[in-house]
Amino acid sequence: RLRARRFPLPISVDTSKGAVARAALAAGADLLNDVTALSDADLGRAAAEARVPVVLMHMRGTPADMQSRAVYRDVVAEVADELRAALGRAVAAGIDPESVILDPGIGFAKTAEQSIELLARVGELRALARPLLVGPSRKSFIGKLTGAPVEDRVPGTVAAVVACVLAGVELLRVHDVAACRQ
Repeated sequence: RLRARRFPLPISVDTSKGAVARAALAAGADLLNDVTALSDADLGRAAAEARVPVVLMHMRGTPADMQSRAVYRDVVAEVADELRAALGRAVAAGIDPESVILDPGIGFAKTAEQSIELLARVGELRALARPLLVGPSRKSFIGKLTGAPVEDRVPGTVAAVVACVLAGVELLRVHDVAACRQ
């Protein structure tokens, strides 16, 4: 329905399933966002065939067990290595590497401390030579730092957004667009 109304912005669909990606692309989606970084090879083939951009997010495990997998010696180096492997899977699936956007997955299989370290060092991910997307909005690490409930995390979100912009992050996923844009 959005596409039929000539919705003027790109339409992104969050999915980790190739069948859902194909249906979304057939309905007019412009971009795929995969929190599993191509755990379903069919999603990679669908993106390659449609020649659409794809966001590959870092996460270990599944949402049900990811926090038990938040074990790192160096969170930034390991996230970079795992994102590099995801980029390799994308290229192997036929996706143009220029169409890949990488997301370090703040809060996904990361403790609050690890998320903070990842934000502090997010500029190091520039070495992957792909656009970065970061979604710090209202995340639990902000609550852990400030004690603020979810609805009161706008200032912490804005601080995280500023850190990302200063580090060269190209894309941000936020709830409070006006505050972050300002």
